[in-house]
Amino acid sequence: MAEKISDIGEFGLIARIDAVIQREGVGSDQVTVGIGDDTASFTPRAGYEVLVTCDAMVENRHFLSGSISPFDLGRRAMVQNISDIGAMGGRPVYALVSLGLRGEIPVSEIEDLYRGFISELNPFDACIVGGNITGTTGPLFIDITLIGEVEQGRAMRRSGATAGDVILVTGYPGQSCAGLQLLLNASDRTSLQDHPLVKGYNTPSHRAQLGAAIGKTARATAMIDTSDGFLGDLGHICETSRVGAEVMDEKIPISDDLLDVAGELGKDPKEFFLGDSDDYELIITCRPENAQLFRSLAADHGVPITEVGRITPLPGIFLVRADGTRERLRSISWDHFR
Repeated sequence: MAEKISDIGEFGLIARIDAVIQREGVGSDQVTVGIGDDTASFTPRAGYEVLVTCDAMVENRHFLSGSISPFDLGRRAMVQNISDIGAMGGRPVYALVSLGLRGEIPVSEIEDLYRGFISELNPFDACIVGGNITGTTGPLFIDITLIGEVEQGRAMRRSGATAGDVILVTGYPGQSCAGLQLLLNASDRTSLQDHPLVKGYNTPSHRAQLGAAIGKTARATAMIDTSDGFLGDLGHICETSRVGAEVMDEKIPISDDLLDVAGELGKDPKEFFLGDSDDYELIITCRPENAQLFRSLAADHGVPITEVGRITPLPGIFLVRADGTRERLRSISWDHFR
């Protein structure tokens, strides 16, 4: 019988987690106190700003229980935090992980969860330095606080877009949402585990390396990740920058996989692009003369990038069709209480 959390208790579980981190994670000379004390302590690097973000995931709210492995769940939870750091042009350095767990969960699943965390942190030489564990009789939850760094004066923001800027987007936003719809409409979810859009939902990619490279150029005017959906996050840029936007209908990037799934679900694929989604792509605004620089950077990182529109001086986001007609779009952003 599999060993359960209730068999070894809180401190036994902490010891097992610490063993996984010490064995499979990386360390940092700047950490002065790590796991095992009241708080963690680190020395910031001179010449760098500290970035801090946190995100929570709740079972059957942010992931479907039984449709994702513990390892992939750990990856997914860490990616959404890494994406936020990357959208600021930074890199992650330290993570704190808090968990709400039921006693009947096998210990091996929590060890695999941490292996997922570590697999996303190791490429940055980032490490887990602490956290918290609590028992729950309700849904499992994961709450990660991620600390990053960026060179002073290089942090990217949402608020710098200006009229005449072009709008670039990486990848194919909407694929994750389509993958979730496939799972929700499936009679047998296990048969979909290898579907590319289901994998995109369960194990999304971040663009943090590209985001850091873009930040170093000091040529982007604004940047944000698409965790709330393309339209919602473009709306965040427009609101904080006090501008509007035009999105060119014929330039919306749609992958072959998304086209196929949209047909299967009887939907327009552009609905997925414009709707809320769990993709972690980047929206970048810049002066038109700098767009080629970012195309080259994206190519160097193996990331597709598309120019989809322009920033306008007046408020509002409009979809512009090939015949010149315009439709005002409502900026739909993911809302936990909607």
